[in-house]
Amino acid sequence: MKNRFFFFALSIIFLSACSKSDNSGSAPDCSITAANIAGSYKITAIAYTVPGFPAPIDGMTLLQPCQKDDIYVLNANGTLNYNDAGVVCDPAGNYTGTWSLTGNQIKIDTQTFTIISFDCLKLVGKGSDLNTPGDEGIVTFTKQ
Repeated sequence: MKNRFFFFALSIIFLSACSKSDNSGSAPDCSITAANIAGSYKITAIAYTVPGFPAPIDGMTLLQPCQKDDIYVLNANGTLNYNDAGVVCDPAGNYTGTWSLTGNQIKIDTQTFTIISFDCLKLVGKGSDLNTPGDEGIVTFTKQ
């Protein structure tokens, strides 16, 4: 359960959406705001660094096949839903919680993460001390 929460928490922080551009040809608004973060996403990459290991681990290999197709939804009202989509885990891993945003820091239940890049289609974020002191996870979410 702790491993599932770790990946759930990491993944939720990286969820984002952007508003559609108007017909004037201007670029979409990809600023980090609660309104732009609302949306549905899937994890597409995880780099997990553990103290004492020389290089990041491909965190996608740590996920069960039934976790790789799950959808993370950040609702505009500050609630979140983790949907065990596609191949369903046994037992199903659906989850409901809350989230908030302050600057580029997003808090998912009790975990706080830093958004390090955002281009409206992909959001990359970093969390530290997730499973062990000194560890770090960098997760890429792609809008669905």
